[in-house]
Amino acid sequence: MTAHDFEDLLRALAPQVLGTLIRRYGQFEGCEDAVQEAVLAATVQWPTDGVPTHPRGWLVTVASRRLIDQLRSDRARRERESATATEVVPEDVPDTDDSLVLLFLCCHPTLTAASQTALTLRAVGGLTTAEIARAFLVPEATMAARISRAKQRIKAAGSAFVLPEGAEREERLRVVLHVLYLIFNEGYTASSGSELHRADLAHEAIRLVRMVHAQLPDDGEVTGLLALMLLTHARREARTTPAGDLVPLDEQDRGAWDRALIDEGLELVKASLAGPALGPYQLQAAIAATHAAAATADETNWPQVHALYLILERIAPNPMVTLNRAIALAETEGPRAGLALLATLDDDARMAGHHRLLSVRAHLLEKTGDTAGAHAHYRRAAKSTASLAEQRYLEARARRTQA
Repeated sequence: MTAHDFEDLLRALAPQVLGTLIRRYGQFEGCEDAVQEAVLAATVQWPTDGVPTHPRGWLVTVASRRLIDQLRSDRARRERESATATEVVPEDVPDTDDSLVLLFLCCHPTLTAASQTALTLRAVGGLTTAEIARAFLVPEATMAARISRAKQRIKAAGSAFVLPEGAEREERLRVVLHVLYLIFNEGYTASSGSELHRADLAHEAIRLVRMVHAQLPDDGEVTGLLALMLLTHARREARTTPAGDLVPLDEQDRGAWDRALIDEGLELVKASLAGPALGPYQLQAAIAATHAAAATADETNWPQVHALYLILERIAPNPMVTLNRAIALAETEGPRAGLALLATLDDDARMAGHHRLLSVRAHLLEKTGDTAGAHAHYRRAAKSTASLAEQRYLEARARRTQA
């Protein structure tokens, strides 16, 4: 087993072990520290001693002992009895996988989206605080404080370590999917920094959605989100030049797309659309599938893409959906039709000065022959994004339209 295999195995087992400990002892922070110590012990021992026959049970046992040792130490300092500290570490470990329960806990509604994302990556994803801080370009101390506050808020809320029931479960699942969607998007197109994408975050989001899908295979939106991620991630290698410059979708070498991911994603799209309900992730996956099915950019079924965005706009109104529909509309009815639709976003405070709105308008102005207008908007768009790869691309487009 290679070092990479060890890392993948431990990353997959860590949330299961953490879920088991939280269910048993009810202490989020103490349990997480114990699991991290067990994982560290495994990285030292397993490469030389070999992977145990029951690696999950090994980790649960070691983590439980670490936690109990800590509880006993705390009891000694406080000089009082601790019933939990006298528990005997069980020899058998139940086969129950509590990863989904842990995900629901990390996405507790009392937390902000930023805290939900950070805690999910830390507790379920197994990333270190330093790794999460680097991914979101904040100091490690800031991220550590954010994660600590999130744990404290969950503790203060008195949440039980169980899956919610009925409508609450459905609502919380949507929050979980949204958090994983945000993680993937940050990995696929980094909001700032020198790299266009952060593959580690994208891979982690896909791994976590696969985990949810394994436990909820019949949920159309879970299936749709997994399909969307796979179909989108399949284009990763073709999105940049060797120098790291952005390559737009219509100029990408489709032979460089990952065919295995596309084939899997297309099958998942079919499965997700077979159910009675239709949600935003299923529709976005269907749009991604339409692009994936086209052998060349010219063969893209733009009327179908526009129709799907129109449905998406009706069931999940969002300015970014309207912006994307404007691109599809421009392909079917001409750039002026797309510009007219973009104009409806000018009074939306969420889009004020957004580089995506500016860049799409620049692109459509360029197609109408208004190179001066396109140049001005490309320049404004380049100044509005914190992504260096996007800045270079937009500045290059501005130079191309310079009189």
